[in-house]
Amino acid sequence: MLWFRIDNRLVHGQIIEAWLPHIRAKTLLVANDDLAADELRQEIMSLAVPSGISFQCCPVSEAASMLKSIRTKNPDHHVLILFSDCADAKSAHMTGLSFSLVNIGNLHYGPGKEQICEHIALGAEDRSCLKYFADHGVEIDFRCVPSATAKITL
Repeated sequence: MLWFRIDNRLVHGQIIEAWLPHIRAKTLLVANDDLAADELRQEIMSLAVPSGISFQCCPVSEAASMLKSIRTKNPDHHVLILFSDCADAKSAHMTGLSFSLVNIGNLHYGPGKEQICEHIALGAEDRSCLKYFADHGVEIDFRCVPSATAKITL
């Protein structure tokens, strides 16, 4: 199983305690340019990842090739792929990372954003990105945790 998630918090409790066990992930791949360039942050995040689960980071532009490499070495491994925002997920999709569903777990409120549910605030760029996904047949799943009911609200 491959699970694609947008969550600006990246590696945190919901990922570790809920999503990794839910999809039975053996690999956690974070596709984020800032994190890929910051070895200290990677080391800190890796401390939260349970033993037995591989933690890898890469720039967004390398997500497709990194996932292909992971799947080539371990074709049966379930992988959770994390993006910090819609723009990163869209960019990865545009550069060859194929997915038909993306889970949006958290997008913080900020200036120019509208709160659409308790954990998602969308700005114009986010809405444009979600339209891109809809136009490309990518289903949007708005859930913080696997046990929640998926919300589709745009």
